[in-house]
Amino acid sequence: MDLRIFTEPQQGATYDDLLAVARTAEDAGFDGFFRSDHYLAMGRDGLPGPTDAWTSLAGLARETSRLRLGTLVTSATFRAPGVLAVQVAQVDQMSGGRVELGLGAGWFEAEHRAYGIEFPDVRERFDRFAEQLELITGLWSTPVGERYSFSGEHYTISDSPALPKPVQPRVPIIIGGSGKRRTPALTARYATEFNANFTSVEQTAVQYERVRAACGQAGRDPGELTWSVALAVVLGATDAEVRRRADAIGRDVAELRANHLAGTPDEVVDRLGRYAEVGCTRVYLQVLDLADLRHLEEIAGSVLPQVA
Repeated sequence: MDLRIFTEPQQGATYDDLLAVARTAEDAGFDGFFRSDHYLAMGRDGLPGPTDAWTSLAGLARETSRLRLGTLVTSATFRAPGVLAVQVAQVDQMSGGRVELGLGAGWFEAEHRAYGIEFPDVRERFDRFAEQLELITGLWSTPVGERYSFSGEHYTISDSPALPKPVQPRVPIIIGGSGKRRTPALTARYATEFNANFTSVEQTAVQYERVRAACGQAGRDPGELTWSVALAVVLGATDAEVRRRADAIGRDVAELRANHLAGTPDEVVDRLGRYAEVGCTRVYLQVLDLADLRHLEEIAGSVLPQVA
């Protein structure tokens, strides 16, 4: 099982904070560093303010050497697909081919209002999301020297040189969520990974099965997909330490134990094993106290060797 570090910088983090976490994660042996793509904090002031996802990942691409880097997830409402294709391809070049693109329809209306970003209804957001997936993959897969055009309901591209190209022959695309119909169908068509975010073992199994069924309908082998989850993590050698870390992020220990990864190393490993039983092979560990770098080192020392 791969373990990746997942951060929420909109809650209050500078680029230097992210760099410290990414370097610690890389030194500790984690597989990747991922971040959310949000512009507004949730439930707090978010000082000193948000950092742009792809700007910060570009910096990290030059200041790390091994980590996989990406978003969980970029909102399709934030950037025109042609622009996003250029940004991701450039960061992939800057990292030497270590980038992955998590892409979603967008959901947080307040941040759109706060920064003047259009927020259509859910059906249109999914329509735009689907067109973006087709456009971005189409631009990247167009052979050098050829042109790419697309005419959809929301986006039109005419005679594009489809440059630049990523280093990777195929940038991994992560799609996630709990949608019953369109999410599984888009995953089957475009994704290399499906992510069940912040769901129970039982609900994760249900959603995995929906995606497997969609793969069957699309004629795709579900074995081609990586199956992942994202869960908050609070580790401690004692109950007091677990409680201290939960208090630091304003979370209830009982809720974390019931729905995420909280407790001693053995407790966390046992719960990871339950997700592995339903097919999960990758976990994004949501760490919310970015100043607690020792937390990452303890997870790496006590949990990572048991699951890797």
